[in-house]
Amino acid sequence: MDVPVLLEMVADAAPDRIAVGPADGGLTYAGLLSRARALAGGLTALGVDHVALVDVNSETVPQLFYGAALAGLPFVPLNYRLDDEALAQALARIAPVVAVVGEEQRARCTGIDGVTVLTAAELPTGTPPADHPQEVSALLFTSGTSGEPKAAVLRPAHLTSYVLSTVDFLSATPDEALLVSVPPYHIAGISSLLTPVFAGRRVLQLPSFDPTAWVNLARREAATHAMVVPTMLGRILDVLDAEGTTLPALRHLSYGGGRMPLPIVERAARLLPHVDLVNAYGLTETSSTIAVLGPQDHRDALASTDPEVRARLGSVGRPLPGVELEIRDEDGTVLPPGGSGEIHVRGEQVSGEYLSHSALDGDGWFPTRDRGRLDTEGFLYLEGRADDVIVRGGENLSPGEIEDVLLAHPAVTEAIVFGAPDTEWGEVPVAAVVLRETVEEADLQAFVRERLRSAKTPARVLVRDALPHTDTGKPLRRVLRAELVDTIPRSS
Repeated sequence: MDVPVLLEMVADAAPDRIAVGPADGGLTYAGLLSRARALAGGLTALGVDHVALVDVNSETVPQLFYGAALAGLPFVPLNYRLDDEALAQALARIAPVVAVVGEEQRARCTGIDGVTVLTAAELPTGTPPADHPQEVSALLFTSGTSGEPKAAVLRPAHLTSYVLSTVDFLSATPDEALLVSVPPYHIAGISSLLTPVFAGRRVLQLPSFDPTAWVNLARREAATHAMVVPTMLGRILDVLDAEGTTLPALRHLSYGGGRMPLPIVERAARLLPHVDLVNAYGLTETSSTIAVLGPQDHRDALASTDPEVRARLGSVGRPLPGVELEIRDEDGTVLPPGGSGEIHVRGEQVSGEYLSHSALDGDGWFPTRDRGRLDTEGFLYLEGRADDVIVRGGENLSPGEIEDVLLAHPAVTEAIVFGAPDTEWGEVPVAAVVLRETVEEADLQAFVRERLRSAKTPARVLVRDALPHTDTGKPLRRVLRAELVDTIPRSS
């Protein structure tokens, strides 16, 4: 199935239903399809190979995404927060390209060979091409938490497979609205252009994330669904806590994009007891979600006194139907439940392809570079990126497990744990934290030691005013490590 068919089906079945924007005056599904077709004609006439977006969320994003699809061109949303050199390099890699920009981004994208720079208002329109099948639906540059960003290739078969396996056609009721606050260059941003459309759900777009603006828009437009990343959810809960209010219209809140600290999940359940919580784990290279911890899983874990069931609140759930998942050791041996190793996945929605190469093995398996383990019931527990694991005296330590304990301390608002070189142990865990109130380093170390054990206790706890994350919430451990490692004394 081609990507435009998803929109065409809904536009034919429910043309007057609002697709994007406010309930009063938003763009209908018929209007979205009409605009996409007109843009497809204009984009074809430009004679480019790619359609890039360098701007924040707006109603232009779905129009451009489906317009590019109808023109048979890859859609390439780029990170508008990149520095000038990195942005120019990314555009040069996909030239000839039309870069659709916000006015504030125009100068940064101008003067690059093969790059035509236009704002949304300047985009030409025309008669859509009769038949321009799309080979590549989207190119997404990875966030670059380690090394240089790679351009992941997502083809129509990957995206439509993901949609058809996760949502039913026109399954949303007319009052449902999804609030999107992740940037368009994130895989969740691409997902928000697909699954809600096929379901017939209205999409509300927040140009850039601000927790107060998010809460206000959710209330004003009675958002029923939302997707957030870890740093967003914590700040949204801070606003609700400070106001002493809730979000009565909200029914479904999915979170993902990074490891969610347990204290934040428990706080969300407490402040939003009427909301179905969903933890969605996926990667750019897998066309979004591959495992889900659903609403009933959350309720069962929160209500249980069984430690094993309760622990599932810290998992990302079980693989989706159609997704195969294995845990393998360094030799490639598939591990049984409880074994810790690298997560490998296979399925129709799994791309594993980059502009430069394919990372799939001969049997179609993709090595995610995430470490994890499965329990006996098939629940998947993430242990961080393979490069983030701390090897202390030959023992693998998960930074996320230590971070969860630190975040349970009432004085800690943020925590990132990384491995620092050590003469005796090879590596030791070191924590950097942001505090809401003063606390001694020894007290935080004792707090961890009491709940874990000595080997997992940070050798140092360093206080910072802020911690580095990608703008989708993933901790930048390598940045912290590079900044701080030379200041940390090693044992003798």
